[in-house]
Amino acid sequence: MARLFGIIRKEFIHLRRDALALTLALFVPVAMLFIFGYAINTDVKHIPTVVWDQSGDVEAARLLEAFANSQYFDLKFRVRSFAEVTRFVDRGQAKVGIVIPPDFASRLASRQDPVIQVIVDASDPTVASSAINAASALGQARSLQILAQTIGAGSVRAAPPLDVRVRAWYNPDLLSAFFIVPGLVGALLMQTTVTVMAAAIVRERERGTLEALIVSPIRRWELMLGKIVPNLLVAYGQMTLALVVAHYVFGVPIRGSLVLLYLLSLVFMMGTLGLGIFVSTLSRTIPQALQLSFLTVLPSVYLSGLLFPLEGMPEPAQWLAALLPLTYYLKIIRGIVLKGVGVNHLWMEILPLVLFGAVIFTLSVLRFRKSLD
Repeated sequence: MARLFGIIRKEFIHLRRDALALTLALFVPVAMLFIFGYAINTDVKHIPTVVWDQSGDVEAARLLEAFANSQYFDLKFRVRSFAEVTRFVDRGQAKVGIVIPPDFASRLASRQDPVIQVIVDASDPTVASSAINAASALGQARSLQILAQTIGAGSVRAAPPLDVRVRAWYNPDLLSAFFIVPGLVGALLMQTTVTVMAAAIVRERERGTLEALIVSPIRRWELMLGKIVPNLLVAYGQMTLALVVAHYVFGVPIRGSLVLLYLLSLVFMMGTLGLGIFVSTLSRTIPQALQLSFLTVLPSVYLSGLLFPLEGMPEPAQWLAALLPLTYYLKIIRGIVLKGVGVNHLWMEILPLVLFGAVIFTLSVLRFRKSLD
């Protein structure tokens, strides 16, 4: 028993000396529980919506008011052409497009049953299902209101007066694999570049070989590049295999340019590699590096839109998601793979990735030098 208590006492002393590991072990799970429990919500509301109202009459305004009052649709954009509707949906700025014909009121008055087109971005099946169900229910409710008014006026209609036709773009069958599998490519790239990079540098420090490399004729940038290139090649290998499996096993279409996807993946990985270097400067042991990497990767997995739609999260969680590079990369890879869009539709995601990569990589390299000096 004396020997056993001696070992236990020694381990407590190690825990007390390793304050970072103890803090991560005690408080990080609780913090993650608060964040994810508060942020994760599959009841999607306030879906960004673009409207092309060609009618501009009172009946169309009442219909749009019903959409807005349902809290499922945020009528954020008003456009004047179908091409603009397509552009907003392709960019991901709007998840739903509502098109009202120019003769909406006249056809309603003459009992010709006007057609309202509702376009839904079905690349995210959860958001698409909420939008489709809400749009269909609103169309039926408005039809019942109009039928009640006509019956009160002494006339009866043989069919519902509104024909709400919903079109699901990019993923008409609402297959979850189309949404999840491309996102997993981004998660794999982030895990490989952050975790492996951080562990590789810390492993050199633990073995005492990092200082030996630094005092050798090898320049610092050569050392950094030598560490980065193998991780990049491994990440690209994972990405290629994942895309092959996604296409040939899960049937995920690849509608855009693979060259563009690989180039923009490099922009994303430069930021995550910088994050891995930064994690390595904060760690002294491999368990610390793995814990800190877990702390950076896990919020990205749950808050970036990989598994749960951003539209269902509260605003503070969406602000936090805006700080994560994976949030923008998921829009890029899904836009290229599922929608076939190009740089002109993705520049709003490319710019934050470039900014994040430049800032975090520069700070990480500077801190790496300082930690070694």
